[in-house]
Amino acid sequence: MSKANTPEPDDDSSEDDTLPDPLPKGQKNYITPSGHGALQAEYAQLLHKERPKIVEVVSWAAGNGDRSENGDYIYGKKRLREIDRRIHYLSKSLERAVIVNPAEQQTLRQVFFGACVTYARADGSEHTVTLVGVDEVDIDRARISWLSPVAHALMKARVGDSVKARMPGGLEMLAVVAITYPLK
Repeated sequence: MSKANTPEPDDDSSEDDTLPDPLPKGQKNYITPSGHGALQAEYAQLLHKERPKIVEVVSWAAGNGDRSENGDYIYGKKRLREIDRRIHYLSKSLERAVIVNPAEQQTLRQVFFGACVTYARADGSEHTVTLVGVDEVDIDRARISWLSPVAHALMKARVGDSVKARMPGGLEMLAVVAITYPLK
């Protein structure tokens, strides 16, 4: 029997085509202008550059005959599904985005979205984090989600306030040392 009319194997057929939503249901998707720009750039890159290249490779590979052992075809189809999944996620995320510019924050003495906060832990160590949207989190750059337990505890605090934060080891007191907002 010819394999030409049989469906191609789907390596991730058990995977759900939707990514988990990092936002609680009904929660606004706050994002900084730079974060929004980065998501738009990634969306455009995937949609207009990367996806067309992969489609071209898959089309070429499909024309080479037996698809069941064609690595270019199999990998290309898998990569195409990954790209489509990411494009779908980005489009939904951008659609729900509420851009908040931290530089326009009115209450500079309290912690709100976009704040850069320095806090001291009980062991005396100081940490500086920036509260950003769920799509902008970058632990290496100390950019944490405004929905994280630490950010939640710091929200609305002022310099000198001590707050209780739910940490992996249990509740911990954090003392707010400094609050700044980016100028641009």
